[in-house]
Amino acid sequence: MRAGRLLSLLLLLQNRGRMTAAGLAEELEVSERTIYRDVEALSAAGIPIYAERGSGGGYRLLGGYRTRLTGLTGGEAESLFLTGIPGAAAELGLGAEMTAAHLKLLAALPDGVRNRAERIRARFHLDAPGWWRTPEETPHLAALASAVWEQHTVDLAYLRWDSRLVQRRLDPLGIVLKGGSWYFLARPHAGAAAGPVAEHPNHDAVRTFRVSRVQELTDTGQTFQRPGDFDLASVWTTLSQKFEESRHTMRARVRLSERGLEMLRTLSSPITAAGTNGAEPGEDGWYETDLLVESVRHAVVEFAMYGPDIEVLEPPELRSALAAYARATAALYEGG
Repeated sequence: MRAGRLLSLLLLLQNRGRMTAAGLAEELEVSERTIYRDVEALSAAGIPIYAERGSGGGYRLLGGYRTRLTGLTGGEAESLFLTGIPGAAAELGLGAEMTAAHLKLLAALPDGVRNRAERIRARFHLDAPGWWRTPEETPHLAALASAVWEQHTVDLAYLRWDSRLVQRRLDPLGIVLKGGSWYFLARPHAGAAAGPVAEHPNHDAVRTFRVSRVQELTDTGQTFQRPGDFDLASVWTTLSQKFEESRHTMRARVRLSERGLEMLRTLSSPITAAGTNGAEPGEDGWYETDLLVESVRHAVVEFAMYGPDIEVLEPPELRSALAAYARATAALYEGG
């Protein structure tokens, strides 16, 4: 543990030049007293590190000194695919490994390339969650990620969408970060339940689960055989499309003003907005088209955003529900 921290301290000074004890302590998540002891240990080992006094002082390496002890550990190598999303790496339990891997990669680069890499890191940042969203609590994410990596079957208590708590034994195949929310793909473990799905696990048996709904998780330590042709990205894309299509089963006939058409294409789901493709305005300048929506309840909330720039023609129950919603809203402001 300490050896890794000493190397990280050395690489920080090598890559960034002068750093204060406070800055090093913050980067390495230790106390300043620990930094003082580590600097003494490095000096005793013959590393040319010295302190500069004064308000602009700090620690630095004697000019020209560079270490070549930059080999990546297994955990650091595994964290490289998350280099652009440090928050996700931390949630997966790979934050420290990713930081160390980053330092080692910078140390191994030639000066010109290293400077370019640092400029890119300073100018580009990925923030995955959407606006006004509180991050979900995912206390079992790191354990689940470990089970995916080790190909271990897990037992879990899972809170379904209808608030029912169910027990599942699953073979977790992959983890996905979608719009700031974590999901995992898994198939029922062979023999966990009766029926052909459990007895013959295949891609069709793979299901999607939301990590935040996992209430309890136990790694059984039992290794499962991962399908050789399983491709996480393509399976996720297929399941996502099926999910979205399954939610949009109701057809609505609407009229849209020019402004309503622009708002719908911007604010509605791609499946709903696809109904406006190729739509042509009538003599009055309005567009009439069919849209796929989830349900009357969802469509009322969605179409209410467009106000007088949308008119529902069919089905009658949606038209009536939207009219009732508009009347109730107007009643709140009467006489105001």
